[in-house]
Amino acid sequence: MTPVELSRTVLRAVCSAVDDGRLTVAVPEKALVTVPGPGGCGDYATNIALQLARPAGCPPRRVAEVLQPYLARSAGVTGVDITGPGFLNISLDRDAASVALVRRILREGTRYGHSDALAGRVVRLRIPYEVRAEAVADALVRIVGSQGGRVEVEHGEPAGLRPVPAPQDPAPLGRDAARWALLHPAPHDRPRIGADHLVQREGNPLFRVRYAHARTRALLRNAADLGFGPEPGPVGGTEAHPAVLAVLADHPRVLAAAAVEQGDGPSRLTRHLLALADATLPFLPAVLPVGDEKPSAAHRARLALAEAAGTVLAGGLSLLGIDAPDHL
Repeated sequence: MTPVELSRTVLRAVCSAVDDGRLTVAVPEKALVTVPGPGGCGDYATNIALQLARPAGCPPRRVAEVLQPYLARSAGVTGVDITGPGFLNISLDRDAASVALVRRILREGTRYGHSDALAGRVVRLRIPYEVRAEAVADALVRIVGSQGGRVEVEHGEPAGLRPVPAPQDPAPLGRDAARWALLHPAPHDRPRIGADHLVQREGNPLFRVRYAHARTRALLRNAADLGFGPEPGPVGGTEAHPAVLAVLADHPRVLAAAAVEQGDGPSRLTRHLLALADATLPFLPAVLPVGDEKPSAAHRARLALAEAAGTVLAGGLSLLGIDAPDHL
């Protein structure tokens, strides 16, 4: 269950409490779900009870006590605790949540994280005639489009989007490396335009992202040669996979944030993809059987998680206008 999905679960709990006459409030449009703060517990926490206390006309802790059983009955939730003045701390069935997440990614493919949150919204960007500004605007067209919005780009002054210009022409790097060089730094940082973007080594962030994707595709081919394929399920036996799941679960939120942050949106997405690659690479050696080991349900589940990670990497790169080759 992603934070976005858990937020919807919280709102459904509020709706149920209102329908049953336990609360008299207008159901809010969104519920904030975050990692628990100091003194909290579980996997996630929400302040929805504090948000509703005033309109409900009762203390936050009382609102939390009303919502607690509704949340506890939700699919994938294993426990709900109340801490502090009324924070609801939610524990999830991690195996069930991870299986559902992987299934969703494999079902939605590279469109995982897309939404209609900005449907009908038109973002107007005025940019200077400069290569980095053009690259950022071009990426924003796709990122905002992934959330249902539309970007209209015009050139002229005063410019509303003006990242620090590239110090030299990035064209000799080729399209993919040039775009990464222009999009990865924060808008206020000067981009580096150098051959280090082309070197296939760990110190090159673009290489790490594309290599992680290519490795997931190689594992699918290797597994097919061994006679098995991906099947979502409990991964087990590896300590590296929780980090992969956490970054995958955060992908919809990152895309939504990138779509509204405009100038920093593409940079945020590159950092997210790099975090996913760095979480995925240590996990991949545990995917295939070793030696005389036979393919098991855990191997099929690990392969499904690897495929999901590769799918999100490919989808994210495509929003930046960068290819994700299956072979490097």
